Amino acid sequence: MAFISAVNIALEMASWYYILISVVWCTALQFVLDGAVALSIRMTPDRLYGIDNPLFHITEWEKEMYKRVQVRRWKDKVWELGGLGGFSKKNMTSTKDPEYVKTFIVECNRGVATHRLSYPVGFVAMLTLKGACVYTVALPVALVNLYLNILPTLVLRYNTPKLKTLYERLLKKHRTVSVS
Repeated sequence: MAFISAVNIALEMASWYYILISVVWCTALQFVLDGAVALSIRMTPDRLYGIDNPLFHITEWEKEMYKRVQVRRWKDKVWELGGLGGFSKKNMTSTKDPEYVKTFIVECNRGVATHRLSYPVGFVAMLTLKGACVYTVALPVALVNLYLNILPTLVLRYNTPKLKTLYERLLKKHRTVSVS
């Protein structure tokens, strides 16, 4: 916010108070709209985010891309705010319970849906400003919002195949135990 404000004020894109109000407005609108998307997704049934939903299938090409961009090295630095919705994905509390791992996967898929739907939402603020500030304030704020939504999407998509493998292993183990 400070950088966007400073650049706009230095370039005299508008009066300094209009720039400050615009930056605060666009940022606040991002929070409200992202929150509305998250709340909407939270209210939908878990079955929409199930393990076998093809919308959340991760291809081998995608897995390879995550290796190339080295998600593993920086994933722990990305903010995880899923705890606000009732399920934190920062740490697993159980790696032995298949139902917990299944819930974890559902929550990861729910997070992916939330972040993906938030990609275009950031650009709504561009409709609320006038003049050059549409491009010098609203667009940069929207791009920051986009970036801040892409990062957690990558982390969630990177982790999901590992969780699915763990889930399948636990299911196989529990079937073997219950047959014995």
